[in-house]
Amino acid sequence: MPSIQKQGKILEKLGICSDLSLLRVVLDGIPPRRDSKLLIKDLKVDEVPLRIYQPKQPPTGKRRGILYFHGGAGTFGSITFERICRYIAKKCNSVVVSVGYRLSPEHPYPGQYFDCLNATLYFMRNLEEYHVDPALIIISGDSCGANFATVICQILLNRRDLPKVRAQVLVYPGLQGLDFHLPSYQQNASVPLLFRKLVIYFCFRYLNKEPSILEDVLQNCHVPESMKRKYKKWISADIIPDKFKIRGYVPQKSTSYKPEVHEAVKELLAITFSPLLAEDSIICQLPESYIVTCEFDVLRDDGLLYKKRLEDNGVQVTWYHSESGFHGILAFFGYGIFSFSSGKKIMDSTVNYINSL
Repeated sequence: MPSIQKQGKILEKLGICSDLSLLRVVLDGIPPRRDSKLLIKDLKVDEVPLRIYQPKQPPTGKRRGILYFHGGAGTFGSITFERICRYIAKKCNSVVVSVGYRLSPEHPYPGQYFDCLNATLYFMRNLEEYHVDPALIIISGDSCGANFATVICQILLNRRDLPKVRAQVLVYPGLQGLDFHLPSYQQNASVPLLFRKLVIYFCFRYLNKEPSILEDVLQNCHVPESMKRKYKKWISADIIPDKFKIRGYVPQKSTSYKPEVHEAVKELLAITFSPLLAEDSIICQLPESYIVTCEFDVLRDDGLLYKKRLEDNGVQVTWYHSESGFHGILAFFGYGIFSFSSGKKIMDSTVNYINSL
């Protein structure tokens, strides 16, 4: 990904296309073949593309309904990210709705959340059309899509007019913009596909911020001391189990707060960007959860911290940790010799969890 980004920067300077445009083309991948076992339907809801996967085999009863939000830092990715959705639809005999939320910076933050929310509301209001059991709604996603899924689940807690979400499925989620010195950020700072600096770079592209303060944000200079104290009980290296701190972790000294940096990127600390900061009164109401973390992922500790918060609030969590996995590993799923066995294990664990509901 870094090499693609560099090539994109060159093309951007030449006025040919932006680095994000190149990333979008490359990462959309090769379209899979037609699938004889699925009915695949495209439609738009409030200008947001949806792709709906339904098993062709006639249902013996009502099926699960799974909303899936793809990853891509809110700036790339699309509903052409099909292989995961097809696999889940077939293996879980479920209706899967892939949401092609509109991308930043063309569609500014927080528009992505509204797109995901509107798609969710449409599906929940039309379950009968898709033969879906209202007691079996699952909201899912990977990477930033898992962030969107987390936020949508929190928002829906106040909607008494809709079915309750049965479960949230979060695959290597990014859930906070408060601490970029957590052990996983240090240990995996230079591990592909998502370097530590790339996290901030894509956050800035997503939020349409100037890159001049990137280094300050990397050093957590955007967080007021009062906020660090308030959220230390939820976001701290001290909470991460010791076995995850053996490999290359050195505790960092607190850095000086810079009010001008905070003002420039305060969206990083909003609940819609950092749902890990939601109050216990919200967390305790959330549905049963399934979380995937990968050892070689800068975002690993976000998943670990959210797992602990959910469990501390009495929410049932099923956790799958891939000892050899890395961030974005599912982008290779279904590509034959280019796939990783760890990715297949993640998918099989995810399918087993969904089928257990």
